[in-house]
Amino acid sequence: MAWDFSTEPEFEEKLEWIRRFRAERVDPLDLLHPDRAYHPLDDETGPIVRALRQQVRDQGLWAPHLGPELGGRGFGQVKLALINEILGASSWAPVVFGTAAPDTGNAEIIARYGTEEQKERYLRPLLEGECFSCFSMTEPQAGADPTMFTTQAVRDGDDWVITGRKYFSSNARTSKFVIVMAVTDPDVSPYKGMSMFLVPSDTPGIRMERNVGLLGEGPEDGMHALIAYDGVRVPGDALLGGEGQAFAIAQTRLGGGRVHHAMRVVGQCRRALDMMAERALSRETQGSRLADKQLVQADLADSYAQLTQFRLMVLYTAWQIDRYNDYKRVRKDIATIKFLTPKVLHDVVYRSMHLHGALGVSNEMPFADMWTGAAVMAVVDGPTEVHKITVARDLLRGYEATPGLWPTQHLPARREWARKQLENM
Repeated sequence: MAWDFSTEPEFEEKLEWIRRFRAERVDPLDLLHPDRAYHPLDDETGPIVRALRQQVRDQGLWAPHLGPELGGRGFGQVKLALINEILGASSWAPVVFGTAAPDTGNAEIIARYGTEEQKERYLRPLLEGECFSCFSMTEPQAGADPTMFTTQAVRDGDDWVITGRKYFSSNARTSKFVIVMAVTDPDVSPYKGMSMFLVPSDTPGIRMERNVGLLGEGPEDGMHALIAYDGVRVPGDALLGGEGQAFAIAQTRLGGGRVHHAMRVVGQCRRALDMMAERALSRETQGSRLADKQLVQADLADSYAQLTQFRLMVLYTAWQIDRYNDYKRVRKDIATIKFLTPKVLHDVVYRSMHLHGALGVSNEMPFADMWTGAAVMAVVDGPTEVHKITVARDLLRGYEATPGLWPTQHLPARREWARKQLENM
């Protein structure tokens, strides 16, 4: 039985509550405090956000990605996808609902691989919304190739000493702790010689070289740090999971996260399509509405088709994860939605922005951040090209080379086969 494109009435009611709550209560934060979603709460934002979070908790929707044993609902990936589709249109909504990246992924791997002491020290504050965390993996010289990482963690008695540099470590500026990926055995394959460590952000030796901003952000607004680890000493119990398990942990973290990213993009694209349709019906030029222009109609149709196909692909991928509980089995489709995500976001947002003319490229409409997001989504969690390679390689494993000179669908040979089949009837 396939998923029948609906969920039980009780969950549909939850989705409708989320839509209303986000539109009426959370969207005002986006309009009045657009750049403060990932900063520590202060006297102005604190009372508002805490009150909103309590309402979310009262609905049983706080940190919905977690299992019941951690205070979540164990919704599964399909239901999480539908929730993230709604939250994706707002920068503050993930913070209010406890689903903000990278905290969601960090919480999942601590819950799965952490010790009880690590869960109490790091996971509990994350789940209660008391802090932000950082995932410190990428390195400036390595780009998308983790096999080129050089940051090392070396044993010194019962401790580990971490030395190296990490780039684009999201939320490091406001985090209480970082999860660092480092080489612990340089003599084996990188896939078996790296480990992860839980490190408080104020540990001596952690030095923020600079905070890097995204496109269009000012030099003081960056939230993605270049970090130097200058002989950072941590105790043996800082190790997350077993020694050499970093790659397995990273894949656990990234698999579901890519589905969530994709459905948040679906929500953003839906918003862009809504604005495009409204603009088409509202503006006239050369004697008729924009909606009556065939090229505008073509853009509307292309956007709807592209978005609908993508949304169904993401939900199908989420359904497979729920069914098989095996990210490796679904790796090809996870990689597919990952490289489709920036393309769909770029195309739909660009068409809507373009239809708004000069207003669309001004700072009086929300298109700039949305379109910048397309470029960001094309590189985070691995660039588009890497995921296309993954899809192609997995796809080719299901095929074989032709055994002879001609393709198996070569028509002369097929006709000869067909004649023999009929002769033997």
